[in-house]
Amino acid sequence: MAEQLYDRRERFTPAPRPAWMQTLNRLGAGLDIKAIVALTPESLMQQATVNTGLSDFGDDGWLEPFTVLTKAIDIEADLHLAGRILTRAEFLTYLEARLRIVDWYHSHPEVEHEVIDRPVFITGYGRSGTTILFEVLSQDPQFRVAQKWEAAFPVPPPEAGTYRTDPRIAKAQHLNELIQAMSPEHDSMHQSGAQLPVESIELEYLSFVSQIYPIIMQVPSYAVYLQGKDLTSTFEWQKRILKLLQSKFAGAHWLMKSPSHLRHLRNYLQVFPGMRVIFAHRDPIVTADSVVSFLGTILWQRTDNPWGNGRIDVEVLAAADERARTWDDVIEMIERGQLAKGSYANFHYDRFLTDPIAAIQSVYDQLGMQLTAATVARMRAYLDAKTKGLHGKHVYERAPANAAESERIHYQTYQSYFAVPNEI
Repeated sequence: MAEQLYDRRERFTPAPRPAWMQTLNRLGAGLDIKAIVALTPESLMQQATVNTGLSDFGDDGWLEPFTVLTKAIDIEADLHLAGRILTRAEFLTYLEARLRIVDWYHSHPEVEHEVIDRPVFITGYGRSGTTILFEVLSQDPQFRVAQKWEAAFPVPPPEAGTYRTDPRIAKAQHLNELIQAMSPEHDSMHQSGAQLPVESIELEYLSFVSQIYPIIMQVPSYAVYLQGKDLTSTFEWQKRILKLLQSKFAGAHWLMKSPSHLRHLRNYLQVFPGMRVIFAHRDPIVTADSVVSFLGTILWQRTDNPWGNGRIDVEVLAAADERARTWDDVIEMIERGQLAKGSYANFHYDRFLTDPIAAIQSVYDQLGMQLTAATVARMRAYLDAKTKGLHGKHVYERAPANAAESERIHYQTYQSYFAVPNEI
């Protein structure tokens, strides 16, 4: 087992809970909240069936992981009352979406023939600038991005004429406002909204075979179960949803983003042949500090004991040598020509901070894409409107100097190969 050089969890201090949430959880502490807010497979499936009038969840072996996951949540996640309410609301959304997608494909088999043409996929360590890059590139009209509302409520497929006025936008915003009310500090770390782009990992919830769950909840038995799973079928679910979403409102290319899928790039390339990849780079010591604070906040939304079971995504808390190993496979793919020149690009967060358009232009040049003057103007306008600090500043503990120095040794290959400078 790799040596744990430094455990960042020890320095995580959650923000005070909103008063209303403290009261709710205090009052709920004396109740049988597992019975009141049921998270059993039977309860969730029955309610989703009642809500939709549909009963076919698909036959892709989803029930076993769903059962393992819900059992882990009930036993291990240590959810408070507000956390259980949020989790049940979200799981009903996922199950209802799954029912409607299966039904839509049955009645509209032509959707299966939709082609996902040369999508662009952004990945890298979490907190390495992937989100701002995603948002800026989404200003390019050639790209189609999945917004939060359509990812949550994909059926019927959105249409161009009503894309900005669809009533599902308000429905998604209501759920988003609940999450914001539970942890107002979340927006300073990662802004969310019904009409903002979502990471591609958010299209995986309803597969129930996804890395997203050990990130948002303490479910160690499910995490162990997941280790033996090939995520190719999960990415196929993503592709299924993208086909449906573009069937009535298509762009030239999909723009996707997920730091969590850096370790599964080969699977992703198998599902999305012709895919182009943008690797986001930033000092790995800084990204590790930031991402633990971010994920601690996510866990804190649902439980008073975010690190209680001592298990969270390995990319975040593993020893630096194991975390750095994530890039070894990428470097090997590049060296062997499995990622050919022109099919990938490198984006450096430090260069973006100095000259954002020049950093974006470099990405386009590496991928052989044209960055038009009109698109540059749209990107500049977006950046000008996105006032830094508008939603508060993400404040987090830095690793002590001796720990950073020790960890730095393990990142030498990565930082040297991709010319990633130290920030600290």
